[in-house]
Amino acid sequence: MVLAWWLGESVAAAQYLAVFVDGRVLPVAAAGLLDERTVRLELAGGGWVDVPASRLEAVVEAYVEPEPETLPESPCTAGWEDHSLPPGTPFAAEIEAAARAAGLHPWLVAAVVEAESRFDPRAVSRVGARGLMQLMPSVWIPAGLVDPHEVKGNLRVGSSYLKLLHERFGELALALAAYNAGPTTVERYGGVPPYRETRAFLRRIFSRFCPGVERQGL
Repeated sequence: MVLAWWLGESVAAAQYLAVFVDGRVLPVAAAGLLDERTVRLELAGGGWVDVPASRLEAVVEAYVEPEPETLPESPCTAGWEDHSLPPGTPFAAEIEAAARAAGLHPWLVAAVVEAESRFDPRAVSRVGARGLMQLMPSVWIPAGLVDPHEVKGNLRVGSSYLKLLHERFGELALALAAYNAGPTTVERYGGVPPYRETRAFLRRIFSRFCPGVERQGL
């Protein structure tokens, strides 16, 4: 099957955008996991194509929210601080260890885990993201992780990836947006993309890690 890669008006007709690791973006009507490592993308114009999940950065809802007047800068420090997680937090010891190793605040990592998987280590998304931090194959395979559902390994790779994104983009909101929608999407927009799914993800993180920020523009 020959594919046309395009943006613009066709995006409005699509429900999702498939973002590839090579920077290409494909508007799709639906996306679903075909087998353990293959995603079927139903094309917005009809037909479908099967792609290795390892080629995808993300599949994000194409719905665009109105752009806020301003985007907040988080007053909460993303770096490591020795703040214990609230009693009863699942996998608290493992989250704190992974956060310390990556140099991230444990409450931030816990907020990402809650938003991504609701602390379910067996979680699998419709496009193959797996485990507590919902790692895409394009992240966990290059990292050498054998079992993305293994708690310590998933948290280690996910936290390291988030740290790399924070170093790359310099702001927590941008790093989180890249974690959700892919670094390519953040670079294309030059900031937090206007997608409803991504902004909802940031709101969930900030409401747990940095209450009040989500009311400032996200």
